[in-house]
Amino acid sequence: MSLDFVARNWYLFAMLVGIILLLAMDPIRRRGTGIRSVSPLEFPRLTRDPHIVLDVSEPAEFKKGHLPESLNVPLKKLDQEIARLDKHKNKTVLVTCRSGNRSASAARALIKQGFEHVYTLEGGLLAWEKENLPVHRG
Repeated sequence: MSLDFVARNWYLFAMLVGIILLLAMDPIRRRGTGIRSVSPLEFPRLTRDPHIVLDVSEPAEFKKGHLPESLNVPLKKLDQEIARLDKHKNKTVLVTCRSGNRSASAARALIKQGFEHVYTLEGGLLAWEKENLPVHRG
């Protein structure tokens, strides 16, 4: 790769650097919050302990597909429903959504409310489906 190519296409390299920074920011942002993530294949080790799966997707998304035995509390309503979840504070809580973006916000909110064992599902339902794991519909 010559410097001339880089000079002519500087905007492509600027976008590449921006994308790399965005990808690197998520783990850095999560590091200080106490949020831990787990891959779909690591999930079974969490189910050995008392746990709940909290899906923060919108109801229409939840009906299209969700992890087995998951509880649907849309992210928009999480603050209103937090009292209902209080009884699960000592359990492992796996937070998920369609792609894994909203689950980080929900996990931060749960940690602020005193939940200690909070995990997000890396890649959300999309990653779960990619591994051909069971999905419930309806």
